[in-house]
Amino acid sequence: MVRTALLRCVALGAAASLSLAGAWLFLRFTGEGGLNLLDLLRFALVAISGFWLVWGSTAAVLGVFARRRSRPRAHGPLKSRTAILVPVYNEDPVATFSRIAAMNRSLVRLGVAEHFHFAVLSDTQAMDIAAQEAVQFQRLLDEPESLGRIFYRRRERNVGRKAGNIEDFVSRSGAAYDFALILDADSLMEGETILAMARRFEADPELGLLQTVPTIINARTLFGRSIQFAAAYLSPTFARGASLMQGREGPYWGHNAMVRMQAFAASCGLPELSGTPPFGGHILSHDYVEAALLSRAGWKVEVDPVLTGSYEEAPDNLIEYAKRDRRWCQGNLQHGRLITAPGLKIWSRFTFLQGIMAYLASPLWLLLLAASLAGAMLPNLPPVLPGFAASDIPLWVLGVAVAVILVLPKLMILVRGMLDGQNRRFGGTPMALVSVLGEIVLSTLLAPTMLMMQSRSVMQVLLRLDGGWPATERGQTLVPLGAALRASWWMVAIAALALGSTLILAPGAALWLAPATVPAMLAPVLIWATSRPTRRALPWLFRTEMEAAPSPVVVEQHAILAAWSGPETSTASRLAPVLVRTAPHVAA
Repeated sequence: MVRTALLRCVALGAAASLSLAGAWLFLRFTGEGGLNLLDLLRFALVAISGFWLVWGSTAAVLGVFARRRSRPRAHGPLKSRTAILVPVYNEDPVATFSRIAAMNRSLVRLGVAEHFHFAVLSDTQAMDIAAQEAVQFQRLLDEPESLGRIFYRRRERNVGRKAGNIEDFVSRSGAAYDFALILDADSLMEGETILAMARRFEADPELGLLQTVPTIINARTLFGRSIQFAAAYLSPTFARGASLMQGREGPYWGHNAMVRMQAFAASCGLPELSGTPPFGGHILSHDYVEAALLSRAGWKVEVDPVLTGSYEEAPDNLIEYAKRDRRWCQGNLQHGRLITAPGLKIWSRFTFLQGIMAYLASPLWLLLLAASLAGAMLPNLPPVLPGFAASDIPLWVLGVAVAVILVLPKLMILVRGMLDGQNRRFGGTPMALVSVLGEIVLSTLLAPTMLMMQSRSVMQVLLRLDGGWPATERGQTLVPLGAALRASWWMVAIAALALGSTLILAPGAALWLAPATVPAMLAPVLIWATSRPTRRALPWLFRTEMEAAPSPVVVEQHAILAAWSGPETSTASRLAPVLVRTAPHVAA
């Protein structure tokens, strides 16, 4: 704990020092003149925004210098029973149930299947999808050793959404299990990984939650594969550094994590917040709250970035990504009502603040840009703070500093990968270098678009517009140019207006404004282009180990999905209305 506290202090101190130093670049002591309101606003915005920017990179730097420590895996007979929970909401039943079948077969091969039960917890509201779920459940009952181990039930009213779905299972059936592995509909895990997690819980009676760092799989587009590469190559280092500071008070990301059933049931009952959404009602980002409640009760909440065999899928285009991000934005801003909740650990409160700032940072950067433009257009505003003046350092220096803070950790990860052999798993250092540079270029081009989308999400929440919980459209890839234009025309208009006004009123500032406005003006083209499949056209770009040599459970799931998607599926579809009335909906 002393080491964790020391690392936290060092990291916080470094982030605060560098952000204040960056803000100080805007000021210089003159003894005369003074700072106007725009100068003071820019100083504050650089200090606040810079802190969270540096803080995000601090975890990566710590992760680069941290040793990769693999915990010794326990052996011997398993004594516990684990429920593997798969909440679904209007998902593709064939894909979802094929993942369950693959995980079940993996556990059967290990000879430990009797210790792990699957429970599909459906909140599906579309009756045609519910009927298909019944069909696929019948298929699961034909899987090896499925009798008495695989269960399905569908709630007609999805009260509390995913968190309420899991709470319903825990209250009804939680006492029958020692642990629960909580997954998403797109989650997939090796049997060896699931077994290792259960053994970790058996060996450590203080462990309340163990979070894996999932690897993204099955991406097909330029956008999706860039995220997939970043998750496989960069994220473990960020997670390793973050885990050093988190200690016993780590995060929970809502899926691909195991919990101790007794601890979860006793500690993680969620309140319904007073008022109406978006700030009231059911808690959307329930996972961070549940992690904080476990920590408050004295349980260890750990993340293990070394534990492999944990997989998930991600949106393949920016439109689907933004839709999911809108829900996360509303959930994180909702945590503002929970920061002062009694009994929470200081680090849990800081985690809430960190999640809030992950979204507030975008409108703050836009406000800084607007204040800088206003300062260039209104140079003769009256001073309000004598003795200082705005620095004459060009604003492009700030841009370079931001680029260094964002890019340097990624290059450090590349160098470490060259030294410890990680790059070999990604095709060698030259190929890894090309992919890292490609990720930097693509994320830079998309940054203005994503910044404006996040800023709009924040404004919608602040205007008390509820985004709800839209179903995820998995498997959606190509976005037509017309659809991309309809989704982003407003940012094209804003960027064009900003750049045009600057060219007229302050032409000297237009050059440094262009890197932010030109990509935003090209947003429809970028959304369309990055949604195109590239795995065959550019197999060397964003190449990951999982693409070159998929793990056994991934290969198994692909084979099951192909078999279940055959001609007999259409025949089963015709029987779906009958099966949905007769299937044994067991509340396991």
